[in-house]
Amino acid sequence: MKKTLLLSLVMTIALGGLVFAQDAGDPNPEEIGITSAQQKLKEVSVSKMEDAGLWYGIMASDEGLIQLRRFEGSPLDKEPIEGEEEAGIDEPDDFVLGAKVSFYKRGASTFSIRPVRPLPIEGITKTISVWVAGRNTNHVLQLEISDHFGNTAFINMGKLNFVGWKKVTVSVPPSIVQRDYHYNNKMGITIQGFNILCDLDETYGNYYIYLDDIRAVTDLFAEESRDEDDIIDAW
Repeated sequence: MKKTLLLSLVMTIALGGLVFAQDAGDPNPEEIGITSAQQKLKEVSVSKMEDAGLWYGIMASDEGLIQLRRFEGSPLDKEPIEGEEEAGIDEPDDFVLGAKVSFYKRGASTFSIRPVRPLPIEGITKTISVWVAGRNTNHVLQLEISDHFGNTAFINMGKLNFVGWKKVTVSVPPSIVQRDYHYNNKMGITIQGFNILCDLDETYGNYYIYLDDIRAVTDLFAEESRDEDDIIDAW
């Protein structure tokens, strides 16, 4: 009897955890890495990925060939950033970035899509999102960033096993250092690029992936609440 009750309890806990994982949507920026009593969260544009010349691909020469180019278009479900129009921001948003990978052979392949210059994000970043068309594969999209001290960190954004465009959002773990009051000349993180960890069974033929519109939800309280007569500690 005790064994039966114990087994039922374990199954209930396991199933409960499963339902929670399934019901969980995008991470809530207001609940991530709270380090101060006040926050001023704002969605900002990091890169609209309009110019393919500002991006490049990396892939091992014995695994395959990667090509990048831009294509006219945009995800239909994408919404404008709140406040951009009122602020007079009218940045073009007419193209997406595409990557074509031609595999030479099956293997544990990985390729990367990187900006020519790393993309800094102002403030303390809570979440990062990007629109992706991953062609319904089991490849895994990985975000590569550097922290306040330049240390590299990797955040898995999930499998690309969906059809059409999807906005993929991940939270930045509080364990990633974004601010140190002993070094006040800078804060925040920098996006180094995206890595695609290929599924072994799908590393043949050609693979296509499209990316658009990197955004972040960031806490700008420290920047926007600074007194006009305050002195910047950067000397």
